[in-house]
Parts: sequence; C-alpha cells; structure tokens
Amino acid sequence: DKFGEAVIDRFVNDYAEGRTPNPCLECNRHVKFRHLVERARQLGADCLATGHYARIEGGQNGEPYQLLRAVDDRKDQSYVLHTLNQDQLSFIQFPLGRLTKPEVRQLAHIFGLPVADKEESQEICFVGKGSYADFVAKRRPDVTKPGEIIDEAGAVLGEHKGLVHHTVGQRKGIGIAGPQPLYVLNLDTKQNRLMVGSRQRAVARQVQADGISFTSDHWPEAPVECRAMVRYRGQLNDVQITPGPAGSGEATIRFMGAAEGLPIASPGQAIVFYAGEEVLGGGTIRAVERA
Repeated sequence: DKFGEAVIDRFVNDYAEGRTPNPCLECNRHVKFRHLVERARQLGADCLATGHYARIEGGQNGEPYQLLRAVDDRKDQSYVLHTLNQDQLSFIQFPLGRLTKPEVRQLAHIFGLPVADKEESQEICFVGKGSYADFVAKRRPDVTKPGEIIDEAGAVLGEHKGLVHHTVGQRKGIGIAGPQPLYVLNLDTKQNRLMVGSRQRAVARQVQADGISFTSDHWPEAPVECRAMVRYRGQLNDVQITPGPAGSGEATIRFMGAAEGLPIASPGQAIVFYAGEEVLGGGTIRAVERA
C-alpha cells in the first residue's frame, strides 16, 4: 500500500543504511497532503482540515499563500510541513495553529469530546511504544550485527551491538567512556563500524541537500540568506543557500557563525528554511561537511 511503501519501507531502509529518517514528514508529503487531498477533492470537499500546529496566511488578491509557525512554539509542527506547495496550501486549513495546547483542551471539554484529557503521544504511529531499533531489526535483522567502535584515527575503542541502535550526533548510549563526551560521527554500514569523536568534530559546517522544494513554488536563481532547522523543534541557525540548477531540487547550505553554535546534522534529516515566522521550504540532507 501507499503508506507502507512511502513511509514504513523508507523508514526501515534509511535506518538500515545509517541515515536518520523522519517518517512523519514522509507521511505528510506522500499520504496526507497528496493522496488525502486528492481524495477530498474527488469527494467535493471545500477543504481539508487537520490538527497540525501551524498557520496558513495570504492567498487574497492573487497573493501567494504563506506557511507560518504555530502561535504555540512548544507544539509547532511547521518543520514537517515544509513540502507543501501553493496548490495544497490553498486547500488546507490548520484550525489549531492560532491556539495553545491548553486552549485546545478547554475547547474539547466545551464540545464534550472524549479525547479532551487524552495523554499526548510522541511515538511514531506504526512503531508504537517499542523502540525504533527493535522495529527496524524485525524487518532487517542484518542491522543487529556487532562491530567495532573506532575514533577518527581508526583506533578501536570498543564494540557496538548493531548500528541500528545509533544515529549521527548521538551522545548517550554509545557504551564507552572517554576524557570528554563522545558523539557518533559516522555509521559505516559497509564495514559495520561506528566512528565517534568530540562534539566539535560532530557539528556541521555545510550540507548538501536534495528533494528541495519551496512553498512559494519559485526556485531561487541566486544564493539566499535565511535561517534553517535540522531537527524537529531544534535551534535555528543562520545559513546561506546556494541553489543548484532549476529543477534539480539540489542545493548547498552553509551554516554561518562560530563553530560552538553550529548544529549536529545527519544524512536523512530534513533541513527546513525559515524567514522569521514563515517556512520558505526545505529538503533532505544527503551529505555533511563537518566543522
């Protein structure tokens, strides 16, 4: 089915190949705002409303639609909505985008909704309460094979219990001690080795990204300076985007500023561009140049 192919299979394969995927983003891209929007239009619906915390403005008098961050920063989900285009933004509504979570719960009580006091869930819907690693391992048992943990010089520091248990930038759970905190720098899936090093060596100075789209539907012809986020609810960093040829969906994104303020980025993660409250677009990181 579409969900299994576009979301679950990709999630499993990306994890098995050492990347850090975001299945919620792929679900939004391929299922909710592609097939679901298409189906809603076939049924003659006036719009598709979802419970995402984000805002849509503009669209009057020929102005483009804008995708904006939610009023409630703690619940903002604009990061996983960056693939939306003008046609989709014209048909979608996010009624919760101007509300805080407590206000939403209060309205749910007023309307007598049975989910008014339901606990929040942070788990991926198809994984449930189990770990990502266990879910992937059931479908790709090859990723649980132990291997060496090495430093950048190739010296063996210990043994990992399967690369599936690790992601680039991880600090906790590596299983070895050092004079300073160690971070995962690279997952070598061919040789089944885990490379670790200092945080200073883990942060990204520049990334190559593909699958890039812009909510305005316009591809920039010159470099763009804005801000970018590389993990859900992460920090915003000043960047310069150097776009590839129109239609390529590719760009080089350079992080500006001192090394201590740079983010830890991993292949497979989304990188999302912002100008103030507005989401400009984003793509998927394919290669990282470390500081």
